Amino acid sequence: MHLPEVLLENDDAVYDYYLRHQQNRWQALASYAVLARRYRPRVFFAEGAKTQLKALIRSGRPVVYAINHLSTSDPYTVAATAWRSPLRRKIGHVRVLAKDELFLDPDQRRKVDMMGGIPVFRGKDHGIRAVNAAGQRMMDVSAQRLAAGDHLAIFPEGTCNDVDPATVQAVGSGIGHIAFRAAKLGAPPALVALGMSYGPRPDPAIEPSGDEVRAAGVYFRAPVAELPQKPADIARFVKEELQHAVDGAIAHY
Repeated sequence: MHLPEVLLENDDAVYDYYLRHQQNRWQALASYAVLARRYRPRVFFAEGAKTQLKALIRSGRPVVYAINHLSTSDPYTVAATAWRSPLRRKIGHVRVLAKDELFLDPDQRRKVDMMGGIPVFRGKDHGIRAVNAAGQRMMDVSAQRLAAGDHLAIFPEGTCNDVDPATVQAVGSGIGHIAFRAAKLGAPPALVALGMSYGPRPDPAIEPSGDEVRAAGVYFRAPVAELPQKPADIARFVKEELQHAVDGAIAHY
């Protein structure tokens, strides 16, 4: 399968590729294990959430994971969390929405591909009108991957929260459209919100230190099996669930 350049003007070829791409599961498992040893996040669960998550994963139902976004280290924290949680059995079958610039450097692209990345061309980088068609394809591909049995991890705030780590920022409708389209394909996903905290930080605009990243706390909300019917309502619900997850991460830090 030809490896296309991840460029906006090449978006049709990009999404044709990522509709079929599958990372090497054994390589992914090894990499996640290394990250778990390096980062060692402390993982917490809402009451009953761990048991419910295990049952959900065993059921084979697709799942969307909504995660707050605090720093460029977040993907590594999430990967380490996956290894140290019931998500380990799904490693190699979780897709992750990632900004397109992460696919430009060949070495970095290999890592992002290994972690199941699907490129996102963001309006803030290319202009809202310019990315409209690519955004539609991205949402279609994400829904099709869910319908094929993959899980999907999303940072629905779209960019790092450098304003207030305790407050979830605006959530776009994209996550709602993806869940809605997956349901239309006969694969309504469940939702699991994960809240991350790197501890009290006097200036959230400054990236957390290595020690703060290695001391991360991650909190799982209980899975939600039934989502609202409309994309905008799903997005609003995701923000509420994610705020509860962030509150939990801060409380357990």
